[in-house]
Amino acid sequence: LGSPGETVTVIEASTGKVISNHKVSNKPSPSGEAPVEVVFIPGSSPPMLYVTNMYGNTLWAGKWVPSKKDFQFSKAFDFGPTGSGVPLEMYFNEKGNRLYVTTAKPGNFHIFNIDNPAEPKLLKTLSAAAGAHHVAFPPDERYAFVQNSLLNLKGMSDGSVTVIDLLKGEVVESMDTLKNQGLNPNCIVLLPEWYHDAGH
Repeated sequence: LGSPGETVTVIEASTGKVISNHKVSNKPSPSGEAPVEVVFIPGSSPPMLYVTNMYGNTLWAGKWVPSKKDFQFSKAFDFGPTGSGVPLEMYFNEKGNRLYVTTAKPGNFHIFNIDNPAEPKLLKTLSAAAGAHHVAFPPDERYAFVQNSLLNLKGMSDGSVTVIDLLKGEVVESMDTLKNQGLNPNCIVLLPEWYHDAGH
């Protein structure tokens, strides 16, 4: 965490060849934006992807440019005005028109409309708990289970699991079993019968 980067690297999977490096920040270098996750947008044509910048509090989009055989990047959303920081994980619904993003500080779950992937539209921000991180979804996509802890970091390590009703768009429960024992869940995955990969 002491020397965060500011770039993403495009690699040709078939050969391992590095095609390019892209700075995902508009700030002077070293910006310390700390890109933390890259996820391709399901069904996008030409291919598009999102990048969460942990310390930059931003979401960036990359679009494949066939003529250049490379991606072009631009900032797609700023979490600052929502009062949220440290964006981490990204997930998509089965239909491909919703993007879900967690932010660890103070701990929120964001729902975006991505009918236009280049300009994601924030529909709702829901309070989870400090350290909102990984999310598990059942096959029917009715609920989101948000695991609230990030590496036991101060102010981002609640230890609970927030249950969100995606149909109602509201928080319905907090599961505190591990928290009450002084433990912090590091990841959350539903067992096979209830598992949905949500684009991961």
